Amino acid sequence: MFVSEKQIEIRYAETDQMGVVYHANYIIWMEIGRSQLVNDAGFEYAELEKDGYVSPVMDLSISYKAAMHYGQVATVRTWVEKHDRLRTTYGYEILHEDGTIAATAQSVHILAQKDTLRPVSLSKIDPAWDAKYKEIARETK
Repeated sequence: MFVSEKQIEIRYAETDQMGVVYHANYIIWMEIGRSQLVNDAGFEYAELEKDGYVSPVMDLSISYKAAMHYGQVATVRTWVEKHDRLRTTYGYEILHEDGTIAATAQSVHILAQKDTLRPVSLSKIDPAWDAKYKEIARETK
């Protein structure tokens, strides 16, 4: 299975008054993980944007399992869970240094024209990228 990993040193600014990582920071880390996966697969999201396309989030779910704290290193594991004609679902695990799962998540994205937000198929924009996602996805439709 194709899984990207990205380590993130937890900064003090990412914690709340209780000394734990503020919940919204996990979503930022997911984006970092998704960007890493795209790069590891051999593509550049910035190129899509230059060509006039964006990949907005259509749905997001996250389950928090074990709090993380300042000074720890989080590992974000990211993979393509599903990929079909218009949607890509990414899966995530955010891990403590000892492998304990801090959070699990999924985000669903589409590819859309930047100006109109009209959905487009990745296969029409970048057939090689689409083929790679079909190859690495746990599930395709």
